[in-house]
Amino acid sequence: MEGLFGKYRVLLAPMAGVTDIAFRTLCREAGADVAFTEMVSAKGLSFANEKTRHLLALAEGEAQVAVQLFGHEPDVMASQAAWIEGAMGESLAYLDINMGCPARKIVSKGDGSALMRDPHLAAAIVSAVKEAVEHPVTVKFRRGWAEGDETAPAFARRMEAAGADAVAVHGRFAEQLYRGAADWGVIARVRETVSVPVVGNGDIRSGADARAMAERTGCDAVMIARGAEGNPWLFSQVQAALAGLPEPAPPTVDERIAMARRHAELLTHREGRNIVRMRKHAMWYMAGLPGAAAARGRINYCTTLDDFNQVFDDLLEIAHEHAIVASGEGSPFNVERENWK
Repeated sequence: MEGLFGKYRVLLAPMAGVTDIAFRTLCREAGADVAFTEMVSAKGLSFANEKTRHLLALAEGEAQVAVQLFGHEPDVMASQAAWIEGAMGESLAYLDINMGCPARKIVSKGDGSALMRDPHLAAAIVSAVKEAVEHPVTVKFRRGWAEGDETAPAFARRMEAAGADAVAVHGRFAEQLYRGAADWGVIARVRETVSVPVVGNGDIRSGADARAMAERTGCDAVMIARGAEGNPWLFSQVQAALAGLPEPAPPTVDERIAMARRHAELLTHREGRNIVRMRKHAMWYMAGLPGAAAARGRINYCTTLDDFNQVFDDLLEIAHEHAIVASGEGSPFNVERENWK
């Protein structure tokens, strides 16, 4: 795994409804070393659910993806991990077991971060999956379940003993959901506890953040999630910062709108009528732009590529007018990332 993370140092995290083929394409082009598919239900796969299997499809030019499974039954997790490995072959970078998702609909079934409350079952799942596949197996989890009760270091040791080839740590408690700031200190404490590689995750929104996390925690790789929403450029900034180079400038309004158009086109070609999932992406791309507040209502009614492009056209016109008024000349209007949300 040291060799794997030597090659794959900057990772796009698995995000339900986000890390589909279109979004992975944009992030990979921007600098993501490897991207996760949307998280996959082991139970859904066991029913030969085509909607679930569709999540494993690769984008054009995508040599490998990482796949994250969620579930709580060791035998089902193991059998479906083996199916994924057989179906994907060399297209599979590695398998991750989700023990970090705090969403109510996930934890209510005993999946995701609910497994942190049952380390024995969690270890059994890791052991079963590890025995069923030849690819590396990693585990992603949080600082702990209950706020104030940090269990991640001990949990990490248990997962390593069960056979995990690496662990990924998100610096919030499950009960915390996404409130407050991620504690990177727990990543360092896990790094000191285990001998397998450790991936750091939580609150990476700039190249400087990634560099700071790596320096403070000693993590072997960084995983980017919500910071990339509407901002694929983040990966080029992170790559530059980790290499000790100046970060590329934030995208201009023209670049942001152009990326949003391309994203919508990719979704149209691949997803067909599911272009409606572009609504949330469009709002992320345009956050903070002049006219964005008024455009949000229109975005909710967009159902075709032409609908989205009309909104983007109007936003671009407003942004250019705003730039001319603000500067007295027609220079590009640039909005820093920290002002987007």
